[in-house]
Amino acid sequence: MPFDTATSYRPGARFGPAAIRTGSRRQNTEWGHDLSWGVNPYLSLKVQDCGDIPLSPYDNALAVDQIETAYTTLISRPVNSSVSRTAHLARDAVEHPRIIALGGDHTIVWPILRSLHKVYGPISVIHFDAHIDTWPNLDGGFSEQSRVTHGTFFTLAYEEGLMSNTSIHAGIRTKVQGPQIIDHDEQVGFELLHANDLDDFGTDYIVEQIRERVGNSPVYLSFDIDTIDPGQAPGTGTPEPAGWTSRETKRILRGLTGLNLVGADIVEVAPAYDNADTTSIIAAGLVDDFLALLVLEEPPQARASKHRRGKHTVL
Repeated sequence: MPFDTATSYRPGARFGPAAIRTGSRRQNTEWGHDLSWGVNPYLSLKVQDCGDIPLSPYDNALAVDQIETAYTTLISRPVNSSVSRTAHLARDAVEHPRIIALGGDHTIVWPILRSLHKVYGPISVIHFDAHIDTWPNLDGGFSEQSRVTHGTFFTLAYEEGLMSNTSIHAGIRTKVQGPQIIDHDEQVGFELLHANDLDDFGTDYIVEQIRERVGNSPVYLSFDIDTIDPGQAPGTGTPEPAGWTSRETKRILRGLTGLNLVGADIVEVAPAYDNADTTSIIAAGLVDDFLALLVLEEPPQARASKHRRGKHTVL
């Protein structure tokens, strides 16, 4: 979804899908077994790259409609492989394809939630991001169309009744106008996990809070690449310092295995600001993690190294 005309700071995420594909050049089915996950998701899933959605770069309202139309069309197609635990949650009791969307700026989630709502009803969202993206508006609301931005789309989705009130942010570290913004965030339906919570309580706490919040409801995972510290992932539109490392983030994702995941995205990859394709490579690796989330029924067991098992003693 090469869309970035609702960006508030540095544009360029329209080139994100191409950059993520470039970052995935070393990924293939033969060498797809991940030691951390203990699975090769390509052996269980039929994975199809559906290409880019043709989007208007001139008319945001049209682009949003194009995204919704394309996504609705894709999830209406029959599935080619079945590992899903979510078919009974769909309103039509039919199993639907699960899409991993490559952004594009974060606005794409609004029309995606519209499409998913037609199939599953209100969705719980796990939102990895440095920013809450539930602002009522970013420019004072001078026009109805100006409310459509990559920082307000969750508010728009809330107003349309697309989400449940059991959604959660993770990795947040942005500044806001004041406490009233957090009050509004809670009204939209989110619980907030700060980036600092990982340092204070650990990754297991983050996983526990997320799983407890969303429960068994249909879950959509939306991942802004700026969750990762800009020292590792500089190629994004609104970088914030003091983010999580890719290793910490991937460990949290492994703990989310077994949820009723109905779709996912990775957004805000802007390769013009990248260095040596590092952001694109991390983003492509995260897509592999999302595929593993669709396959496994429960989190993989941690494996102790030989040193930790006591075969060797290091003094």
